[in-house]
Amino acid sequence: MRWWSVPILIALGWFAFTLTPFWALYGLARAVEARDVDYVDRHVNFRTLRLSLVRQTAAAARATIAEDPGLETRERQRLNEAAVAVALALAETMVTPKTVVDLLDDGWPETLDMPKPATASRETGLRVDGLVRFLALYAHSEMRGFRTVVIAVPPDAPRARQLRIRLRLRGWTWRLVDIEVTEELREQMAQKLSRTLAKMRSGDRAR
Repeated sequence: MRWWSVPILIALGWFAFTLTPFWALYGLARAVEARDVDYVDRHVNFRTLRLSLVRQTAAAARATIAEDPGLETRERQRLNEAAVAVALALAETMVTPKTVVDLLDDGWPETLDMPKPATASRETGLRVDGLVRFLALYAHSEMRGFRTVVIAVPPDAPRARQLRIRLRLRGWTWRLVDIEVTEELREQMAQKLSRTLAKMRSGDRAR
């Protein structure tokens, strides 16, 4: 074997490895299309996904709380703590195999009580239905070391309207561990959380 063939083989091996999460993504896309909640249940880490949604929702709610100039420091701290608790409850409701399928289908969880935007459609969801789509997803992916890849869905949408799907390799299997939701959905979740917190504040004042 000539010396120059070694780096070529290494490069080809790395390229082949970077394709493996997309085989898992293809299987997930087929499961979403078929509404196969059992497959999704086996290929999603729901614990990390719930924690991620709690972080995203609570951060958006904290930003809203911080913009309220009428809050005292103690009340602001109490509302921030309550925001995390309510976000946990919201994540428990939102992150199930059925709602994950619902979210990935068109980028919006229709089963939750939140108005669906006109932009949400099958085109904005997870689908791998041809070579062009596959190449676009691959081009808009980001390998983070050997065990993690982040994929933008849909790949041709503006950043604010993309889901950011994170897959992680565990053993020999790639699993979905995180979904960074679109900016609009994150705002809707934060508004729902803020309404709950507002009710809590009204109840405290009525006592």
